[in-house]
Amino acid sequence: MNFLSNIISGISLGSVYAIIALGYTMVYGIAKMLNFAHGDVIMVGGYVCFFAMFSFGLHPVIAVLLAIIACTLLGITIERIAYKPLRSAPALAVLITAIGVSYFLQNAAQLLWTSSPKVFKSVVPKGYINLFDGQLSIAYVTLVTIATCIAVMVALTLFVNTTKMGKAMRACSEDKIAAQLMGINVNNTISLTFAIGSALAAVAGVLMCSSYPLLMPTTGSLPGIKAFTAAVFGGIGSIPGALIGGIFLGIIEILVGAYISTELATPIVFLILIVVLLVKPNGLLGKKINEKV
Repeated sequence: MNFLSNIISGISLGSVYAIIALGYTMVYGIAKMLNFAHGDVIMVGGYVCFFAMFSFGLHPVIAVLLAIIACTLLGITIERIAYKPLRSAPALAVLITAIGVSYFLQNAAQLLWTSSPKVFKSVVPKGYINLFDGQLSIAYVTLVTIATCIAVMVALTLFVNTTKMGKAMRACSEDKIAAQLMGINVNNTISLTFAIGSALAAVAGVLMCSSYPLLMPTTGSLPGIKAFTAAVFGGIGSIPGALIGGIFLGIIEILVGAYISTELATPIVFLILIVVLLVKPNGLLGKKINEKV
C-alpha cells in the first residue's frame, strides 16, 4: 500500500505542477515568450490568501477568490508594463525582462511581508479517507488538488476549443499578423492569456501551500522551474502536454524521494528533462513546425 500511497501523492504534486505549467504553456503558445516571473506570481497568490485569512479573518473561499483576483490583475499589469513594449524585441531581451520581473516580485515580497517563513494553514479541512480497512489513507487536500487539476484542464480545453476568445487565442498562436488582419485584437488576446495563467498560478499557489505549508518570498521559484520542466516535457504550448508532464514529474519526484533519496529527487527531475530534450526536443505532445524563409 505504500507504493500506491506514493503514487497518489505523486499525482497530487504533479497536479500542482500541471496547473502551474498551464501558465507557461499558454503564454508561450500564444505570445511565444517564456514568462519566468510566473513562479513568483504563485508566491504572491499564497501571500494574499495567507493574510486574507489570518490578518483579516476572511473565510478560506473568499481568501482564495481574493488571491485569484490579485494575481489576475498582477499578471495583466506585468504584461502591459514589462512585456507589451517588447512585442517586436529579440527573444533575449524578453527573457532578461522576465528574470528582472521575477527578482522584483521576490524583493517586493520581502519588503512587504519580510523574509521570515510563515506557516500556511490549509484552505481544505483536515481529514482523511481510509480505504482497504485503513491500510490506505488519502488526505482531503490531496483529493481536492487532483479534482481541481482535472476541472481546470477540462474547463480550459473547452474554453480554448469552443469559445470565441479561445479561437482568437488559437489564431494568435498560429499567426499573429494574419489574426490581426482578420480583426482579432492581438494585444487584448495576449493580456487575457496572462490573466488566465496568473489566475491559475494563484490556485496552484494556494493548493501548494495547503499541501506544503511553508510560505516565503521564494516559495514559487523552485516549483515554477519544475513546472516549466513539466511543460517542456509534455510539449510546451500543449494543454494536454502540461497535464501529462506535470503528473509524470510529480510521480517521479515522490518515488525517487521515497525509495532512493529526497536529495536526489530534484536533480533526477532535471536529468529527465535533459534526456527528453535529447530524444524528443519538442516534448511528448509537441509539434515540429516547418517555416519557410
